[in-house]
Amino acid sequence: MRAASAAPGLVRLAVDPAAAGSRLDRWLAERLPGLSRARLQALIEAGRVRVDGAVRKAAARLAGRERVEVDVPPPAVEELVPEPAPLSIVFEDAHVLVLDKPPGVVVHPGPGHARATLAAALLAHAPAVAGVGGPRRPGIVHRLDKDTSGLLVVAKSKLAYDALVAQLARRSVTRRYLAVVHGRVRADDGVIDRPIGRRPHDRVKMAVRPAGQGKRAVTRYRVLERFGGFTLLQVSLETGRTHQIRVHLAALGHPVAGDDVYGGRRREPLPTPLEGLALHAVRLAFIHPATGRAQEFESPMPARIERLLSHLRNTP
Repeated sequence: MRAASAAPGLVRLAVDPAAAGSRLDRWLAERLPGLSRARLQALIEAGRVRVDGAVRKAAARLAGRERVEVDVPPPAVEELVPEPAPLSIVFEDAHVLVLDKPPGVVVHPGPGHARATLAAALLAHAPAVAGVGGPRRPGIVHRLDKDTSGLLVVAKSKLAYDALVAQLARRSVTRRYLAVVHGRVRADDGVIDRPIGRRPHDRVKMAVRPAGQGKRAVTRYRVLERFGGFTLLQVSLETGRTHQIRVHLAALGHPVAGDDVYGGRRREPLPTPLEGLALHAVRLAFIHPATGRAQEFESPMPARIERLLSHLRNTP
């Protein structure tokens, strides 16, 4: 079964007899991977999906051999509005801005997170970034997950944006993290080289995928300290896939502490409450786009993770 384009316009699909009994929304999600399950359900509810000319419900079962038409409208363009908010600025000049992001802050707008983003705060702090990069991601060249804290570099000029994107593509930007994970990691160090892509039946989540069904992702780790049921790791990225560290460590059998998305059900309880993930971007290094000088920045371990480590060190 070959996936169809999800570009705006009328998409015509034929239901294979082998798909008999499938839910309409799930079948469409497999055929139109460019559309999230939530958006497909919204299109169905709006009457933009017809099966043999008739509007059907998302949970409707297919019989096979039907003709399905999906009217995909162009995505609504929402203007990013500046929203003044405190920023923890580590370094700033005319070209780049290095921030220490707290947990709980979304980097740029997305489904369910239209306001109170780091991008909106950046726009208020430095209005000139409005013309750098994408309109909804001004100056953003890489990101951190909402509940991950630590260092993030932002481009304030087109020169800086193009140069930093090129450095990321060449894998010459150093991004190092500290993570507390569930379980005792046996190997002192290792490399996880496994493709990552979206889950077939849950487009919001990422997963390790078979060869040819995801993008190459490489994560390196080194054990810094072991505890009874947890391990402190130093982690570095060679690639920058969505949720890469969280997905790779979960696939290794050692999900990041505090990760309710990829952590699974059988996890040792945390000895103390934790705000966000036990994942912190501790070091960032790159070549300054204008001066050509090497720039290195470090962020201390945040108090929320230090508290967790203190409890683990004092637990027999």
